[in-house]
Amino acid sequence: MELNDFVVKDTLTIKDAMTKMDKNARKIIYVTSENKLAGALSDGDIRRWILKDQSIHEMVKEAMNADPIFIFKKDTDKAIDQMKQQKVDSIPVLNEDHTIRNIMFKSHELVRGKKIQTPVVIMAGGKGTRLYPYTKILPKPLIPIGDTPIMERIIDKFHEFGCSDFIISVNYKKNMIKGYFNEIERDYNMSYVDEDKPLGTGGSLSLMREQLKETFFVSNCDILVDADYTDIVDFHKKNKHDITFVASLKITQIPYGVLQLDKDGLLENTVEKPEYSHLINTGMYVMEPSVLGFVPDDEFADLPDVIMAAKNAGLKVGVFPVSENSWLDMGQIKEMENMIESLGVNG
Repeated sequence: MELNDFVVKDTLTIKDAMTKMDKNARKIIYVTSENKLAGALSDGDIRRWILKDQSIHEMVKEAMNADPIFIFKKDTDKAIDQMKQQKVDSIPVLNEDHTIRNIMFKSHELVRGKKIQTPVVIMAGGKGTRLYPYTKILPKPLIPIGDTPIMERIIDKFHEFGCSDFIISVNYKKNMIKGYFNEIERDYNMSYVDEDKPLGTGGSLSLMREQLKETFFVSNCDILVDADYTDIVDFHKKNKHDITFVASLKITQIPYGVLQLDKDGLLENTVEKPEYSHLINTGMYVMEPSVLGFVPDDEFADLPDVIMAAKNAGLKVGVFPVSENSWLDMGQIKEMENMIESLGVNG
């Protein structure tokens, strides 16, 4: 379902709104005026209108509830409780300017509004040595998390937000990767860049200069980020970044009492089991094509080194933070097991 299946202008006729309501099969339509939420029209509202012997050729604004419930995006985590309290099955999620961003349903289904068409680069050429012996048999991108390979889960997440063009950098066991994705049903585009030798997460970008002419994502093939990718791109563009790191807040607790000393080496204070927070690179980025000018040709390069070279040359580098639980990593066997548990799938 698309957002347009649930949203109409206030000048639409009730008859046409009924047709749209039949199509979405959810018995609800949200009404906008000048693109802002103006009301809600349910099948009950329409019944009451008809029972008053009113014409279905009138505009929806005549029959709608002009005081609909809604939440702002920052309060999305309260949506389910709000629906229970108000005894409704759906609620619109608004931007600050009262335009409709998404619609949430009691079933936890989310109908998204704005879609992004940002190309996605996935670095899938490494040997995955930290996952040995699994990667002796399968390339890391095809290691299953439940019954779905990790790279397919990554692609599905991007596709959920509208991304449909994927460029995959491959080297180790590349024919297995291509064979798998050639066999599955998919409604997105995939192209491959073959590394003749390992080029690292940065060096392989040198092979994509002709393909990357607009803002693009880069993702490692062993991480999942549970965030609103539309927000990430909007943040990147609004702040005019050349590069945006997607970073996870990581909280570390020292399980001991920590001694703090003064400049003379004498005890100044004790702190029991202190917590420290850091921003950790998740392995997901948004970039502008200008970054490609800092990638060496046909040489091994790590992407963080390329980014630092770009930063030192004056390019603007920002950070989009996500919560600790929003980042899942499977780079090592223990982390892979944690990812399986977090996603609630069978290993």
